[in-house]
Amino acid sequence: MAQSSTLSRTISEIQKKIDSGDVVILTAKEICDRVRSGENFDLCDIDVVTTATSALMSGTYAVLSFKVADPDSFTKAKNVWINSVPAHVGPCPNERIGILDLIVMGTQAGIADPGYGAGDLFRDLVLGQKVKVEIETDCGRIFTSFTTLKQIPHAMLHASRNAFKNYLAFVNPGKTSISTIFHSEMMKGNYEEMTFCGCGELNPLENDPELKTIGIGTKVLINGAEGFVTGPGTRSTVDKPNLSGIADMHQMNPEFLGGFNTGHGPDIITTWAVAIPVLDREMLAHILKTDDRIPLKVVDVRTRTPIGEITYGDVWQHTDHRVEFRQETCLKCDVCCVEEICPVNAVQKDPETSLNFDRTRCFNCGLCVSRCKGGSFKANLGSIKLEGVDHEVPVTLRQSDRVAALKAAADLKNRIQKGQFKITAPVGKIIFPDSL
Repeated sequence: MAQSSTLSRTISEIQKKIDSGDVVILTAKEICDRVRSGENFDLCDIDVVTTATSALMSGTYAVLSFKVADPDSFTKAKNVWINSVPAHVGPCPNERIGILDLIVMGTQAGIADPGYGAGDLFRDLVLGQKVKVEIETDCGRIFTSFTTLKQIPHAMLHASRNAFKNYLAFVNPGKTSISTIFHSEMMKGNYEEMTFCGCGELNPLENDPELKTIGIGTKVLINGAEGFVTGPGTRSTVDKPNLSGIADMHQMNPEFLGGFNTGHGPDIITTWAVAIPVLDREMLAHILKTDDRIPLKVVDVRTRTPIGEITYGDVWQHTDHRVEFRQETCLKCDVCCVEEICPVNAVQKDPETSLNFDRTRCFNCGLCVSRCKGGSFKANLGSIKLEGVDHEVPVTLRQSDRVAALKAAADLKNRIQKGQFKITAPVGKIIFPDSL
């Protein structure tokens, strides 16, 4: 590539290039693929990189406000359930007006079906499905109504701890299986399997770790809807940063969110996409880091004690990001173990067609691959070698979806090119504490 005499640029200068149509935009995957092929980049060769991450992000909740009854039908709501998922009433008073302000935590499990959580509820709302609202008043009366997202004027998704700068990999060195949020079944001991989270080179904070373009007020996409970074996420530190943010649920894409059942109950899938304007060569150096240069710590799932360190190249490169289903190999088991353990309920048994596989719900976690007796689900999830362990440890579950992240980054790139998404400068700097 040509050498650049420019040492730095501003976000407004890059936005002007976008407006004029004279801009070079690549997804994080596109630029890293070209680096892997031996290509060199200078500052003049790239203006914007679109990044993304899709993963379990338990620090997510929704604030909903909508009418459930005529005025003076009841005084106050004491308890509320939406599709049997408990919602917290308040904090605003709702005396006699028939309108509720509700907070629904992303990890909340349904009462009727503990396998149906808030993530499933949010996805059903975004899909436009009708949901059942049950209200217990302060005097013990029960009201029931039905609503859809279109009938909910205020529906904002809040992120209190999202978009982690990658995460960790987990193994169980103990002799017995244990229950954990980092698995959807009991996690086998004796280093028999590994799970992990993080999108590696695609991650927004991996591409801009010094937060030169990501700050308070930065425009982003959350589940496909335009939103904003509101500050640092909870438990953020310099070494382990994450973000808080907000977006309108009415504009979201249901393929980017949903519920995910773990060994300790429901969690929620959330997808972020962030545009990174390339301002200087220091930023470019971070952007050019590929998976094999990004460390992934392996820890004991019981204690979080470090056991070893690999890279995201070990789990994302030379592996299959997408899980494939082959109907013809289905054994038509009386009890389908995949249906029982699928964390996102993407598999349903059907007496006539053996199995129904809902690709739009699939998170590509890969748990089905090692559990299906007939081998109907196919994907190479890879394996890793740990010092002191006499066998390679297979990856059996991924809690990040690289397929969704790639789609989100490509979607953001397309919007920028079409002038549908404007890059905004932060209105405030995010400062992470050195430690908690």
